[in-house]
Amino acid sequence: MAQRKSTKRNNSDTQTNTHSNHASIKTSSDQGKRIVKATLLLVFSTIISAGLLSFLGCLDYTSLAGLKQVPTTIIKPPIITPHRFPHQCGVVQNQTQSVSENGTNNNKFRSSHSRSSTCPSYFRWIHEDLRPWRETGVTRGILEKARRKAHFRVIIIDGRVYAKKYRRAIETRDTFTLWGIVQLLRWYPGRLPDLELLFDADDRPTVRSRDYRGQQHSAPPPVFRYCSNDASLDIVFPDWSFWGWAELNIRPWAKSLVAIEEGNKMTRWENRVAYAYWRGNPKVSQTRRDLLRCNVSDQEDWNTRVYINDWATESKEGFKNSNLENQCTHRYKIYVEGWAWSVSEKYIMACDSMTLYVRPKYYDFFVRGMMPLQHYWPIRDRGKCRSLKHAVHWGNTHLDQARKIGEEGSRYIREEVNMEYVYDYMFHLMNEYAKLLKFKPEIPLGAKEITLDSMGCPAKGRWRDFMAESMVMSPSEMSPCEMPLPYSPLELREVLERKANLTRQVEI
Repeated sequence: MAQRKSTKRNNSDTQTNTHSNHASIKTSSDQGKRIVKATLLLVFSTIISAGLLSFLGCLDYTSLAGLKQVPTTIIKPPIITPHRFPHQCGVVQNQTQSVSENGTNNNKFRSSHSRSSTCPSYFRWIHEDLRPWRETGVTRGILEKARRKAHFRVIIIDGRVYAKKYRRAIETRDTFTLWGIVQLLRWYPGRLPDLELLFDADDRPTVRSRDYRGQQHSAPPPVFRYCSNDASLDIVFPDWSFWGWAELNIRPWAKSLVAIEEGNKMTRWENRVAYAYWRGNPKVSQTRRDLLRCNVSDQEDWNTRVYINDWATESKEGFKNSNLENQCTHRYKIYVEGWAWSVSEKYIMACDSMTLYVRPKYYDFFVRGMMPLQHYWPIRDRGKCRSLKHAVHWGNTHLDQARKIGEEGSRYIREEVNMEYVYDYMFHLMNEYAKLLKFKPEIPLGAKEITLDSMGCPAKGRWRDFMAESMVMSPSEMSPCEMPLPYSPLELREVLERKANLTRQVEI
C-alpha cells in the first residue's frame, strides 16, 4: 500500500512539474526543453517501476492506467488446515490443498527427486504375489471369475476412483479401504494408471493354489484381500485399520503410532513388568483359546499374563481399558492370530517390547520382511505355554539381547511400515497389477465415483473423525521409493530357509 501511495505521489508530482513547464516555456525555451526531458524521464521511470512491481506481485499497474483491475494470484507456501470437515461439506475440497483434475497440485511445489534408497525388502513380495499372472496376464474373463468372491470392485480411470459394491462387508472395512485408495490418489495425483480390480474384505484367503496347478487349469482369479497364506494365491493389500478402526476406537495408524511412541516413554524397558502380556478376544480362534491356558494359576506360572477384552463392554465404557498407548508396560508382548491374521500385529510390535510371535498360518503385506530373532521371538503354536515360559526366561537372563530384539522390531514398524511406505506399497502393487491387464478398464453400470465429499460428508461420529484425521492434505513432495527387483529362485529359497532355521533354533 505504501508503494501504491508513493506511485500516486510520483504521478501527482509529474503533473505539477508539467504545469510548471508550461509557465517556464514563455520565458526560456532551453530551460523548458530540459524540464520536458526530465519530466519524460521521470514518467518513463515510473512506468518501468510499476511494471517491475507488478511482475513481483506487489502492484497491479492496470490501476494506474485506468483499466479494470484484475485480481492477481500470488502463489504462497501451503497452509495445512485442521483435520476436520467443514460444516458445509460441499467445500471439503477447498479446505485442503487443491488437486486439479489433471493431477497437478495448484498450491504446492512438487519435488521430482526420488528417495535415496529402494523400498523396504517386503516390497519384493509384490512380484511373488502377482507371479501367477505373469505369463497369461489378466483378461476380462479371468477378472470376472473373482466377482463371486468380491465385496466390491475398484475402478481407476483418468485419476478418478469409482466403486461398485456387491455385498456388505464386516463393519466398515470396505468404506475405510476405499477411503485409503482415495487418499493414495491424493498423495500421488495423476500417477496411478487406469485399472480395475476386485476386493474381498473378509479375513481368510479363498483362492486355493491347488485348484490352479497344471497346464489344464486357467489362471486363478486375481482377488485382493488383507492377508493370505502359503496355500493361497490371494493378493495382499494393506488393511482398513491404517485409516482407522472406528468400531473399536482405534485411530488411524499415523496417529496411533505417535501415541504408542509416547506410551513407550512412560516406562523404561528395564522397569517394565518382566512377564509376557496379551490382551484381546479369545473367542475368535482355537489358538487364542489355547493361550488362556498359559495364564498364571495356582498350579503353574508360565511367565504369562493374559487378559480378556470384551469389546462390547469396552464400547459401553468408552474404551477406557483398551488404549494402545497404555499397553507398553511389559517387557514381552504376545502376538497370536485371530480368525486369520490379526490387525493387532503392528500395534503390538510398536511397543519396544520383545514380540513373542506365535507361529502364524497367515501373512499380511509387511510381515514377510521380518526376520526371527532380529524383529521377534518365534513361539510354537502347539505347546505354546512351555515355549512362552522359555522365551521370557531367556529374555530376563539376556536383558540386552531381548531389549535389542524389541527395539529392532519397533524400529521396523515405525520406519518401514509408516504411512509413506504404506502408500508406496499400494502405489507399486497397483502399478504392477495394472501392467498385467489385457483389457481396457471400464466403469460398470451401477458404479459410483468416490471422493472426499461423497465419503466424508455422510460419515458421523468417530467414522467422520477418523476420516478427517487420515485425510491426505497435500500431495507428496517426493516420488515413490524405488521398487526392488524380484527374488531369484535361489534368493527366495535362501530367505525362506534362513527363517525356518532361525525359528527351529528357539522353538522348544
